Amino acid sequence: MELFRFQITEEWEEERIDRCIAALIDSLSRSFIQKMIREGRVCVNGQSVKANYRVKTDDDVSFELPPAQEPVIEPENIPLDILYEDADVLVVNKPKGMVVHPAAGHYSGTLVNAVMFHCKNSLSGINGVMRPGIVHRIDKDTTGSILICKNDLSHQEIARQLKEHTIVRRYRAIVHGVLKEDEGCINAPIGRDMKERKKMAVNEKNGKEAVTHYRVLERFSSYTYIECRLETGRTHQIRVHMASIGHPLLGDCVYGPKKCPFSSLEGQTLHAMALGFMHPVTGQYVETCAPLPPYFEKLLTVL
Repeated sequence: MELFRFQITEEWEEERIDRCIAALIDSLSRSFIQKMIREGRVCVNGQSVKANYRVKTDDDVSFELPPAQEPVIEPENIPLDILYEDADVLVVNKPKGMVVHPAAGHYSGTLVNAVMFHCKNSLSGINGVMRPGIVHRIDKDTTGSILICKNDLSHQEIARQLKEHTIVRRYRAIVHGVLKEDEGCINAPIGRDMKERKKMAVNEKNGKEAVTHYRVLERFSSYTYIECRLETGRTHQIRVHMASIGHPLLGDCVYGPKKCPFSSLEGQTLHAMALGFMHPVTGQYVETCAPLPPYFEKLLTVL
């Protein structure tokens, strides 16, 4: 059995215990947590509680989990749009709607399944069987460049470059509204949304440093086509930052309007176009460019 134990901090005050645990431990579903609570396996200050218990600052939460059995992730013959490949790294142009790596309840059809088939046994194992070769990721509905590492040495070196913010990452996006300035920089920490824990937000108190540079490529009557360059790589960074200045991404119903004016869009109009890095073995600079997907090109024409 694996024991989980932690103290509640002030930011979680008055949150339901089941929601609190679900937000703090991503690997556990809320339904599973509620089942544990019904079985009396979740204790607060040594006493079992109900799912609607509201936590207090300094509450001591504890519960035990049986040893997890990792699912078997199978290689799948899914076509890949390869932008660059050698013995150490692979850069793939990810399509819209594809999840990067398997997660609970979603073990097939991911980029990892496709890469496992393509690379056979040549993938780094640092992130375990669920994320072989994965050193960074992009959202399901974001398209474009993602870097895969074929061995642990390459993974460690690319991870170092990511940590030091030396990897070039340029995105293309369409945002609501007409930006007045030709370019700008958003320097605002990002963390969990204090009210909706599954969302991210600009969080001055508990967020991590996040910096996004943007420049206008073209203005339309109600939208703006922009390029964004990331210094940091926080979850949903561009989506959160652009929404924070009043220009959410077109199609992003999480951080923007719930109803999209273009019904055919599935998620945000965001494309990871350019990816540049120092090769982990040769030391030479490598930069790839993923062409805009057809839906994005068509939308620009319509606008």
